[in-house]
Amino acid sequence: MGRSDVHVTRLGLGMAPLGGLFEAVTDEQARATVERAWQLGVRYFDVAPLYGNGLAERRTGPVLAGKPRDQFALSTKVGRLLRPGGSDTQNIWAEPSGVTPVFDFSREGVRTSYAESLDRLNLGRADILHLHDPDDHFDQAVSEALPALSELRASGQIRAVSAGMNQAKMLAELVRTGLLDAVLLAGRYTLLDQSGRAELLPLCADRGVAVIVGGVFNSGLLADPRPGARFDYVAADPELIERALAIRAVCERHGIPLRAAAIQFPATHPAVTTVLVGARSAAEVEDAARMAAVPIPPTLWADLRTEGLLT
Repeated sequence: MGRSDVHVTRLGLGMAPLGGLFEAVTDEQARATVERAWQLGVRYFDVAPLYGNGLAERRTGPVLAGKPRDQFALSTKVGRLLRPGGSDTQNIWAEPSGVTPVFDFSREGVRTSYAESLDRLNLGRADILHLHDPDDHFDQAVSEALPALSELRASGQIRAVSAGMNQAKMLAELVRTGLLDAVLLAGRYTLLDQSGRAELLPLCADRGVAVIVGGVFNSGLLADPRPGARFDYVAADPELIERALAIRAVCERHGIPLRAAAIQFPATHPAVTTVLVGARSAAEVEDAARMAAVPIPPTLWADLRTEGLLT
């Protein structure tokens, strides 16, 4: 991962679905999902306090606690504290947890968030800490949160400093601070949105900053394009559905499942180190692993560009 000594697998497991994203998940189902990912060779796991307002961390930790700690990489996030009656309510979580996030990018908030995450995970450390969605808190994130993360790295409490966002522009500004080992770019380097390529990815390649790409299905549209499918957490516009269907048609001409192309496309850029795929069941993990292993001919990407479906 960039200049750090953290090693990750090319395919990582994103834990947002295990927090009850859009629909409830049982503890047993969550455990089976993480266990199956481990059996298939996944060794990078990404979670956050936001995911299920603590549920994803509570469900992930007990599984990973039974694995050799030097054989996997774990990331969680800071910038939100979980408190009763918090203001950062989101209607995408299907299960109540009794707490709601409150944004806090202060130095003390970062340390408190990390300590509370470790308590929920019941693990001694995370390897990577991401600043999570500092969109409206940039100044404090730079003046307080990043120095706090740097101190945690210097003291050996974490091994890499990162930032995770759904936009590329501010991530590029954070990379320019020189304090990041990695970035987590969600949904902005996919078959439907390549906005991360213009500035952020070349900058990361130049600075030796690893890029983790998440949201490769853009909330589901690229997994199953149809009316009612979600794009970035809301129902997709008809124009986006048509574009996704056109991409699928090109993939089918090459005998390639759309899901395989969606998972593998981000890794075609040299700045991208790993791709996170969310899963809520063992079957979805198995599918992701299969799709990640499908041989894809370079002519597929060329044809998508020729038809104006990739920039």
